[in-house]
Amino acid sequence: MNSICVFCGSSGGSRTAYADAARDTGRTIADAGLTLVYGGADVGLMGLVADAALAAGGDVVGILPAALKDKEIGHNGLTELHVVGSMHERKAMMADRSDAFMALPGGTGTLEEIFEVWTWGQLGLHQKPCGLLNTGGFYDSLIRFLDHQTAEGFMKPEMRTMVQVAETPADLIAKFRAYTPPSTPKWIRPEDT
Repeated sequence: MNSICVFCGSSGGSRTAYADAARDTGRTIADAGLTLVYGGADVGLMGLVADAALAAGGDVVGILPAALKDKEIGHNGLTELHVVGSMHERKAMMADRSDAFMALPGGTGTLEEIFEVWTWGQLGLHQKPCGLLNTGGFYDSLIRFLDHQTAEGFMKPEMRTMVQVAETPADLIAKFRAYTPPSTPKWIRPEDT
């Protein structure tokens, strides 16, 4: 594992614990010698995770759609900043540049991003770990719902275990390093998506 993609809020949220977790995540990724891949913005938790990784001497790759460059305020101090044409290009490049995916607290965009890469893993398009950083119980309700989906037969138990959960970035990275993907049939080929 050489890089971790972090999905998180472009706002800071209502609790200081979220900002603290973003800083801890950036610092932990850099201290582990890993590259941070993220959405390229200089605002909210996104800016905090990038700044912390940079301050700890880490490499940070930002990927930002041109339409959001001014709204999300592209980060000018990154190791690499790629401005792409669409959200689809952004997510595809983030996935290509990353060996694991971590969702910090965030809104619908954060959920959409982690669910998409998780779905790609279920389809056999990659075998990279996904995880939720459950800061202060932020994802407790979602975790219960995912377990409910599984109990109700809408998700196979081995697919449910593809999403790791931890309260600290160090614990989540350790789970990523120990991750063994379930053996799933490749229902579709990457070029078919």
